[in-house]
Amino acid sequence: MKLFLDTANLAEITEINRWGVLDGVTTNPSLAAKEKRDFADMIREICAEVDGDVSAEVVATDTDGMLREASELAAIADNVVIKLPLTPDGLGACRKLTDEGVKTNVTLCFSATQAILAAGAGATYVSPFAGRLDDIANDGIALIAEIADIFRVQGYTTEVLAASLRSPQHVAQAAAVGAQAATLPSKVFEQMVHHPLTDAGLERFLADWETYQAALEA
Repeated sequence: MKLFLDTANLAEITEINRWGVLDGVTTNPSLAAKEKRDFADMIREICAEVDGDVSAEVVATDTDGMLREASELAAIADNVVIKLPLTPDGLGACRKLTDEGVKTNVTLCFSATQAILAAGAGATYVSPFAGRLDDIANDGIALIAEIADIFRVQGYTTEVLAASLRSPQHVAQAAAVGAQAATLPSKVFEQMVHHPLTDAGLERFLADWETYQAALEA
């Protein structure tokens, strides 16, 4: 499963990219607004740091406006993926961009039928939001599993990008049910890599090594 970092913060991206596990980055208007910087400059710097796909979201709500913004964003770097809302206008823009060979990420997906429409429009990725469904007492991972099953049966090439993941368990569950990609905040990456037994084991190994070295020098 591809692992994307959900942020617009270059320091977070540089740190996780240093681990050698980062396949790309997803951004959205809310994340970009936190950085209080020019959006195009942010995307340019992120694309220079990361080799993989970088999703940059349009803010227009009509198809023509989305296409104009998409043209500007796609010109920033070759690894820009145009992020579009799952609306009729977003689907129309997705189809036109796909036909032009531009990668797309259709976001704010909350049902299997919406995901089918995104696949029909030729989306590169569709992003079902697991955590936000959990927030309203629905099962977000069950939705990801349903979409992954449908795409497998139908032979859709659109990849399921599990989004709004709130914990390491969410990531493992999304992988287990067939999501091809997942996007998560840096906090969840940090939670995934740390385990108390790993920390204790490393501390013990280093202590034993120091004891061994001291014995050799005695």
